[in-house]
Amino acid sequence: MPHMTDTETLKVEAGENLTWNVQPLLHEIRHALVKLLDDGGHTVIDLRSIPLAPGEEEKLLDTLGRGEIVAQLSALGPSEILETRFPGVWLITHYNNDNEVIGKFVEVCRLPRILQAPVEDIREALENLEAQLAQQTGEQ
Repeated sequence: MPHMTDTETLKVEAGENLTWNVQPLLHEIRHALVKLLDDGGHTVIDLRSIPLAPGEEEKLLDTLGRGEIVAQLSALGPSEILETRFPGVWLITHYNNDNEVIGKFVEVCRLPRILQAPVEDIREALENLEAQLAQQTGEQ
């Protein structure tokens, strides 16, 4: 890479190809769908860890589109879970309390892990429900 002087500027031009990472990402998603169908494999792609030129993330998101499911979660800040137009491909965005994006992921799976109830929470729910039922039985 040539050395730049103080008067030179790095030019990034918007165009169809940019860094050429959109097409490989789509192929990676395709491979993840094959894996999901073959063995139930769960794939997570961290979009913040992949170099994308201006406009490329939007191009990727436009290609993925929107599906039928949208979920919002409030835990340690808001999160949005969107099914893309390709079932099994989810876009998950985490925000801080200032509504700034702090994480953006493509998850290829039947149901994103963030929406799955942890076993510990289910166990606690069972205990709480049993305690409530026992209390109601005692009141009758």
